[in-house]
Amino acid sequence: MMIKDNHVTAAGGITAAITRAEEFIAAQGLADMSIEVETRTQDEVSEVLHLLAAGKAPHVTRLMLDNMTRLDPGLPAGIDVSELEQAVKRVAGAVDTEASGNVVQETVRAIAATGVTFISVGSLTHSVKALDISLKIQLVL
Repeated sequence: MMIKDNHVTAAGGITAAITRAEEFIAAQGLADMSIEVETRTQDEVSEVLHLLAAGKAPHVTRLMLDNMTRLDPGLPAGIDVSELEQAVKRVAGAVDTEASGNVVQETVRAIAATGVTFISVGSLTHSVKALDISLKIQLVL
């Protein structure tokens, strides 16, 4: 199960979204279900870490650290990963981490160096150019 930013907003916050997800898992008997939570700020990371430490998020196995990088052409790698690095250190292996945002060929090495477990590349889907391969059949008599 993935809790995205819109779910967090609709639920009224990270704690409410995770609580509802955990309640759903319990009600449906989905003990093997895992939850990934998208976090956008250090405060949201803190909130998830608090829930994990309190035993209130037993199914949360991954934190997506979304847009915790900033493109900066003045840096050698072209990207500032300090916020992402801070989040990974704070999570300290409690759950897997996934970096998302500003991931391109030129930035992936610097992002990987932060120690994240996974890196997602949205440009694979949202920036693709469509190719018309409809293969229309024309009947010739």
